[in-house]
Amino acid sequence: MECKSHSHGPLRHHGHSWPDTYEDKDLLKEQDVVPLVEDYSTFDIVKATQYGLLERCQELVEAGYDVRQPDKENVTLLHWAAINNRLDLVKFFISKGAVVDQLGGDLNSTPLHWAIRQGHLSMVILLLKLGADSTLIDGEGYSSLHLAVLFQHMPIIAYLIAKGQSVDTTDRNGQTPLMLSSHKVIGLEPTKFLLKFNPSIKAVDNIEKNTALHWAITAENVNAIDVLLEVGSSLDIKNAKGYRPLDLAHQTKNRLIIHLLSEEERTRARRTSRFLRVVEKNEFLLLIVSSLVLIWTIGYVVDLNSDSWLLKGSLLLFLSAILSVFARLFIGYNKLKYFPVAFMLGSLFWISWTCFIYFLPDFPTTISQLPFFFGIVGLFYYFYKTVRVDPGYIKSTEEEIKKNIINLAETGSLDFRTFCTSCLVKKPLRSFHCHSCNSCVARYDQHCIWVGQCIGVGNHSYFLLFLIFLTIVNIWAIYGTILYWSEHCTTTYQQDGAWTSFTQIVSCSPWVLYIFTIVCFHTSWATLLLVLQLYQIIFLGLTSHERITLWKQNKRSKHPVSLRKTPYNHGCLQNIADFFQCRCFGMFKPNIIDWTKQYTLRFHSLKEWNTV
Repeated sequence: MECKSHSHGPLRHHGHSWPDTYEDKDLLKEQDVVPLVEDYSTFDIVKATQYGLLERCQELVEAGYDVRQPDKENVTLLHWAAINNRLDLVKFFISKGAVVDQLGGDLNSTPLHWAIRQGHLSMVILLLKLGADSTLIDGEGYSSLHLAVLFQHMPIIAYLIAKGQSVDTTDRNGQTPLMLSSHKVIGLEPTKFLLKFNPSIKAVDNIEKNTALHWAITAENVNAIDVLLEVGSSLDIKNAKGYRPLDLAHQTKNRLIIHLLSEEERTRARRTSRFLRVVEKNEFLLLIVSSLVLIWTIGYVVDLNSDSWLLKGSLLLFLSAILSVFARLFIGYNKLKYFPVAFMLGSLFWISWTCFIYFLPDFPTTISQLPFFFGIVGLFYYFYKTVRVDPGYIKSTEEEIKKNIINLAETGSLDFRTFCTSCLVKKPLRSFHCHSCNSCVARYDQHCIWVGQCIGVGNHSYFLLFLIFLTIVNIWAIYGTILYWSEHCTTTYQQDGAWTSFTQIVSCSPWVLYIFTIVCFHTSWATLLLVLQLYQIIFLGLTSHERITLWKQNKRSKHPVSLRKTPYNHGCLQNIADFFQCRCFGMFKPNIIDWTKQYTLRFHSLKEWNTV
């Protein structure tokens, strides 16, 4: 007997990980609707329970009906109330002696099992409060947590674990929820979600002796395999038939799975070499050195005393092939995301070197050289501060995480707008989960590829100053390049035109032109980013993420909202004071807000904050 066939009112789909909201208020309102054509007084107690008719049920119970009595399908009234999410009826039946953990139905399930299959979080909460045992198994051998995993009801999974059910609880066959998810639920969730609660990845079941990774391979569940490898699942454990995960993969003949496991095995084998372990620890340094060598080598090839561009092109292709092999051998894939950072740092080194060697001699006075030195010092200082300062990661202890889950669930607001399923934290206002850093960041602005770091409340001001100093250095370098060409390169623009003048500049110093191209590239993105930052900070009081989100919403909405009409825009001068937290000799009173713990809109001036 499928329990869902006896449910009245709208049912939730058994595949939604985190619905827009997990409140049952609307659901209950809809379920209160009963057939208008029938006389309710003719309803028997089972039908009255299914439709939530409390008064009719009270009437029949007072007339002598035993609430513990099962029907012909061996199902009690408490089961029918649980499957149909009738909270009031459950309380009433329990008060009249109903057994909260009564087994019934073809699946020999408790009312809690039935509620979990349907995804009724509010009913699960109520039954647990009334003493239901979440560790009991049903006729199929599943515990409450196994059922929540099987039907992909993420809020219920979170709530059960937060209430104390072990994430490694086993079913009749010794399978943990992680094994069941890897085997039975194709896709990323709930496997990835379960891994947030630190389950055992080495546990094996009682029959096949498979780990969760074995089960994922058996089901060809590529997403589950990927996340299990990411957390370090063993590749050496053998099952009852003596198969390791890779052996099992060869049996499936799935090329993608074989490739994933083979690459992971090679990566782990590298870690046994002392030399390769040292290399792995210094991959970012290697990436910077590679960028320095790459930028210099390209400039050297361009600067060769040869008119053969075929030769130069061939050398550049050969160089690209060498660097590609080097990166594949010594730099991990996860570190390649920092290539823009390494490229920028390498560029700045050679730009600085060129300025010292080529441009500074053409500036006769110390005053004219000061912007360069001032800019370089400020640039590297604020780059360091941007990278090293905590951008505002939202942190919680395991105890706080469980407390938040229980609190959100019991208040009917355990949804993705208030709870991050990756970090398992309650999300403050203006925060966002960065997938690159895998963390929630307070007052999130962006993840900037040029610093390899999230920009949030903690380092946003440093990032803005970094952009300002980078722009100063770039503009000075452009001016120095133009001055160098005017002093050292002879051109005949008036007589021969622009193209001839360009070829003369190239011939004069290909290296300077090459560095000038790099400077122009960095100037373009830095200036654009700086202008956008200043605009949204001063005139909007918004972050980049908020501005882009509102812009997208306005494109889809019939009633667009002005970007300037938000709760965070307090006027240009106040926005600046709030951003930099500056009083400007008492001229302003900045709002002091801890965005890592701000869940409601509330602003304190500095004076008010000191009295709080």
